[in-house]
Amino acid sequence: MLPHKSCEAFLSVAEYGSFEAAALKLCITASAVTLRIQALEKQLGQILILRERPCRVTLAGQLLLEHLQHQRLLEDHLLQQLQGKKSARAFYKINIGTNADSLATWLLPAISKTLIHEHITLNIIIDDQSKTHQLLETGLVNACISAEKMNIKGCVSHHLGCMEYMMVCTPLFYQTYFNSGVSRDTISTAPAIIFNAKDHLHEDVTLTLFGLNKQQYPYHFIPSSTSFVDAIEQHLGYGLVPTIQIETQLKAGHLIGILPNAKKNVHLYWHHWKKQSDSLTELSNSIIEYAQIWLKLNHSFDPHTPLT
Repeated sequence: MLPHKSCEAFLSVAEYGSFEAAALKLCITASAVTLRIQALEKQLGQILILRERPCRVTLAGQLLLEHLQHQRLLEDHLLQQLQGKKSARAFYKINIGTNADSLATWLLPAISKTLIHEHITLNIIIDDQSKTHQLLETGLVNACISAEKMNIKGCVSHHLGCMEYMMVCTPLFYQTYFNSGVSRDTISTAPAIIFNAKDHLHEDVTLTLFGLNKQQYPYHFIPSSTSFVDAIEQHLGYGLVPTIQIETQLKAGHLIGILPNAKKNVHLYWHHWKKQSDSLTELSNSIIEYAQIWLKLNHSFDPHTPLT
């Protein structure tokens, strides 16, 4: 069996980034932390921590880290089932993975009442919707919002609905870059707004419609859903944005839709472990109920107002 104290020391260093910070958390000396990790490395025959600033785990260390984080989640879940909350005022912590666009639009309104009523605190980990299921597979979260349809072993999934994305820019940006129309030539010279390197939605559109990849046009990386829209509104570029995030700007004419064929529909799923705490069950019910209303909502306005 893995020695508990050594694993605790390793986990603390991996998560806090230094032996000194881990020592403060564990109320022991930094040298004691070092000795415990050295003993664990000797037992496993692997170097687990690279002594840098901040400390980094090796590939072997990453495997152990994911195992220990998963075990911690399972233990928290077991204690919740056996003991419940220690008091009516105690909070229960849940780790969830989500894409940034869901967090910026519908997720918090969906769960805020449940968080308050059930005394839940959240640790939210953001990743691309095509990657969040990996957070659940590796035990970093209790549940996740993902574009992955297939069930993860030991988990169940619920279809939440479809998030619609549309390509937009400001009228001024359109006149500057697309006055002669949206074509392969104009797209290749107009700066795009893309969330980050993991975001392939924009490139999927430009490849499909114009045969252009990211290396063939200028672009900004703006890894924040709200700043992403701000950048478009500041005439810095054009980009794919969830329709529900920009309803007001579209109705007011501050943003306009381009390329009606560029609409992207991303189906989202809620994945969680089959055995879940009562708190997570309540959270799951809120997410499923709210999402299936808002992610299928039909909008009455026409986002593709003709340009003159």
